[in-house]
Amino acid sequence: MSHRVAALLVILGGAAALAMAYWAQYVEGLVPCPLCLLERWPYRIIIALGLIALLCRPPTGRFVLGLAVLTMLGGAAIASVHVGVELHLWLSPLPECNGNFSPGMALPMTPAIPCDKPVYFIPGLPVSMAVMDLFYELLLALLTVSYISRKPRRFIR
Repeated sequence: MSHRVAALLVILGGAAALAMAYWAQYVEGLVPCPLCLLERWPYRIIIALGLIALLCRPPTGRFVLGLAVLTMLGGAAIASVHVGVELHLWLSPLPECNGNFSPGMALPMTPAIPCDKPVYFIPGLPVSMAVMDLFYELLLALLTVSYISRKPRRFIR
């Protein structure tokens, strides 16, 4: 598999995650909490890195895909913090999740749900969207690392 195919898969993986989040928000009517909104940023970044890797030559493209893996692991860290908040292991690091607003801070445009209230996308399945995001992000990172760790083929010029 070439680095361009791997980059395209990274782009599609990030786009699929964002599409699912927007589907849940706008079609299913699930209101995202501030941590949910924060969890979307790594997917936007890996889409951009995938596009950059798609345009680069193989050594540079593989390096950019490595940066995408680091971004995916950062996204998994955000998701794991969110899972811990849902399980009441710790408070959210975001003040708006805990109801702490600083004087002069703008109030949110739409009412947010508390970050410690799990949102379940599939009725009857006790797996919150934060847990699904954590596993998806780790799987995407693992698949990308499996490509990067392979010895690159020599290209004939």
